[in-house]
Amino acid sequence: MSTAKRDPIQSKSGKAPTFQIRITPELKAQFEAAAKDAGMSLGNWLKTLGRKELKNLGIEPKA
Repeated sequence: MSTAKRDPIQSKSGKAPTFQIRITPELKAQFEAAAKDAGMSLGNWLKTLGRKELKNLGIEPKA
């Protein structure tokens, strides 16, 4: 069993606020499977995707 990769960008003010979304259980299961395949937690996987998309849009992601 491998350990999920941690987010390399640490919050400077302690814990970052939570972000809640509503998605279907089927979509969540797909997200969780993809995150597991990448060796990441679901939260870190979503943050990684978000940062990549910002870069694709020409926006430099902030920590």
